Amino acid sequence: MKVQIDFERCQGHGRCYDLAPGLFGEDDEGYGQVLGHGLVPPGEEQAARLAVANCPERAIDVHEET
Repeated sequence: MKVQIDFERCQGHGRCYDLAPGLFGEDDEGYGQVLGHGLVPPGEEQAARLAVANCPERAIDVHEET
């Protein structure tokens, strides 16, 4: 699984890094940013999905890797 943030849609609500701090951080202006390369480590899939579901702007995209 891989996550990414669409910076055109992100409004800086911060729910992603509040709900999944191991996957998301904030930039200098408070907008969410993906940590690392966006690969979700084993065991963090639930946190990634929770962040996606709670983003009011739907700015987080999830790519399921097969």
